[in-house]
Amino acid sequence: MYPFENKLVAVMNKSIEPGKIMNALAHMCIGFGAELGSKALELVDYQDKSNNIYPAISKMPFIILSANSNKINALRKSVIDAQIQYSIFTDTMTVGSYQEQLERTLQTTEEALVYMGIVCFGEWGKLSELTKKFSLWK
Repeated sequence: MYPFENKLVAVMNKSIEPGKIMNALAHMCIGFGAELGSKALELVDYQDKSNNIYPAISKMPFIILSANSNKINALRKSVIDAQIQYSIFTDTMTVGSYQEQLERTLQTTEEALVYMGIVCFGEWGKLSELTKKFSLWK
């Protein structure tokens, strides 16, 4: 019915400047990819005619959508309820050392956080339903 059993989706905050949003997406993907593993992400190596290898590329599409901070937080709550795996990045994770970022996050209420992005991985139909209201990133 669906092209893959699972779906990989990022919803990124459209009001954040490109360099910061790419940094947020990279941080989420590094940890989340390590947590999910290569089998779940259906990673394969591509090879060109000259025998060059392009390793560890997912067979699945990676859909990048956009929303504002409040909608990203609402999606976070929905994926938790639906038991969908996710990783999230907030504005408190951007300045200073990682120790300072951990402390700043600990001292910030949910309502005061600016949600920069969320990456979700789960059953194709369920995740499609939760993300259908978001627009493709432009």
